[in-house]
Amino acid sequence: MEVAVKKPRLEWLDALRGFTMILVVANHVLGLGFGMAPKVSSSMQFLVMFRMPLFFFVSGFLAYKAGLNWDVKVLFTFLGKKIRVQTIPTIVFFLFGAVILGTDGFEATVMHWLSRPLKGGYWFTIVLLYMFIVYYLFCYVESKLKLRSWIPITILFVISMCLYETCYQPKYFSWAFGWRKAPNEFMNYSSLNQLFMYLPFFLYGNMVRRYWDQAQRIMDSRWFYPVMIILVIFAALDALQWHTMRMTWAIVPLTLARFILLTIVFMYFRHYHQYFTQRTVVGRSLQYIGRRTLDIYLIHYLFLPNLPNIGSFFTQYRHNFVLDTTLSVFLALLVIGFSCIASNILRVSPFFKKYLFGRSK
Repeated sequence: MEVAVKKPRLEWLDALRGFTMILVVANHVLGLGFGMAPKVSSSMQFLVMFRMPLFFFVSGFLAYKAGLNWDVKVLFTFLGKKIRVQTIPTIVFFLFGAVILGTDGFEATVMHWLSRPLKGGYWFTIVLLYMFIVYYLFCYVESKLKLRSWIPITILFVISMCLYETCYQPKYFSWAFGWRKAPNEFMNYSSLNQLFMYLPFFLYGNMVRRYWDQAQRIMDSRWFYPVMIILVIFAALDALQWHTMRMTWAIVPLTLARFILLTIVFMYFRHYHQYFTQRTVVGRSLQYIGRRTLDIYLIHYLFLPNLPNIGSFFTQYRHNFVLDTTLSVFLALLVIGFSCIASNILRVSPFFKKYLFGRSK
């Protein structure tokens, strides 16, 4: 059996994961802590466009294993590890959160969370597991094909984009979200609609990693970055303000903005990689957060502030992008700090380290 070629870690990529984690927690501070709707917060409206797509993009980028022979043993080894790492911690912290944060009783809280696609916030690890299952099965099938080219992964990406489109066309695809009737219960319980919404970004990251040399040449070309900046300005403005496209076409500028924004952030960290190494304070801090993303994601819900009065203030005085962002990021860093402390306490036990955070070393 061939083994995957282990390459040195890209420090700036770990820093990018840390940056993305800060955005995720900051968004939860605004939404869950302050009780703000995305349309009220100018910060949330913008950041929510690319924070989770960027997270899944990085996950797909790291999922690619060059030189690995995908036989049955490898397939089940990878699947088994991911199922353990993604499900056990999610169930444990999900139930613990229901006990600590549930206001309507444990049973009622669990049923409420289970019946919602976002699972009280713990949908991410479930959906990421779905993505790994899809991707690993694809890698196994791809390895059996005589034709080795860009075609199979491109076909899978196109299929994922078609499924993505169904999430924004409930009038035509009522099985996903419902249209003037009750939503599909299976989709809610399984969170499959979240898989459809984010799988294209996972595959996009994977394709960038597969063809890394070609991707870098494109990113380093003189025309690419200016074109991306111009396109994203118009796409983001249309998605957030202008709304020139209606009905079926309304998702086009939003989708374009999502893909371009995550690409710009990715290019920024790559271009300024020297500032995100272990030799800089910012680099070390972001890398530490980036290597503890699972821990932080699972724990941070327990430390989110409950400050609805701040949300009321921002509702009355809207469009404070700088104040919105500064306050949410500051509190997010505090929440992340407490989450890391709790993680380190639990990691003292090798048992907890392995089964709660998927680390054996």
